Amino acid sequence: RLINITGEAHHPTNIFGVWDSFQSGLKRLLVSDIFIRTCEGMTDVLVILYVTNVLHVSVARFGPLLAILYLTTILIYLPAAKAVERVGPRPFIIATFCAFALYPLSIIAAQSFAGLVIAFIIGGLREIGEPARKAMIVDFAKPQLRARSVGLYYLLRSLAITPAAAIGGLLWKVTPQTPFVMAGIFGIAGTFIFIATVRE
Repeated sequence: RLINITGEAHHPTNIFGVWDSFQSGLKRLLVSDIFIRTCEGMTDVLVILYVTNVLHVSVARFGPLLAILYLTTILIYLPAAKAVERVGPRPFIIATFCAFALYPLSIIAAQSFAGLVIAFIIGGLREIGEPARKAMIVDFAKPQLRARSVGLYYLLRSLAITPAAAIGGLLWKVTPQTPFVMAGIFGIAGTFIFIATVRE
């Protein structure tokens, strides 16, 4: 039996060619995502220091807070992924970006252990739009360059947010609250950039 293989036109394979293939929507999503991940990176390693050293919560009690965060993530991830198919990705991406912005602010706003529980629930809600965001990246990418586009997207995002943790550490020297406030500002900016510029 003969097998017919349809030939495909040559597509750019180098990194610059893949970048040129990015739709404007994908580039704008990348910009907003960089702001959001910078927000996360500035305080990610500082959360335990703030909770234990500034709020004087014991390490033994910090463990259950992390468990609450992860449990929240587990409980919402699959239902959110199914809901995306019915509603579309945009509302869920906005929700997850809002959670990223609110998480560092809610930690410094917490005045009690109950307040920290709420903050870590918000932290768990950061994953509510992850399936939607990943689906939007794939949808924006050209089909013939989809794998390369997704790879380049994550490469550029990772490179852009590399200094975030160091910046957070420097801001910690000003006051422990400063990196959390700045992270919240970055998160709010990323959310507004997405709302204003990215359409499905």
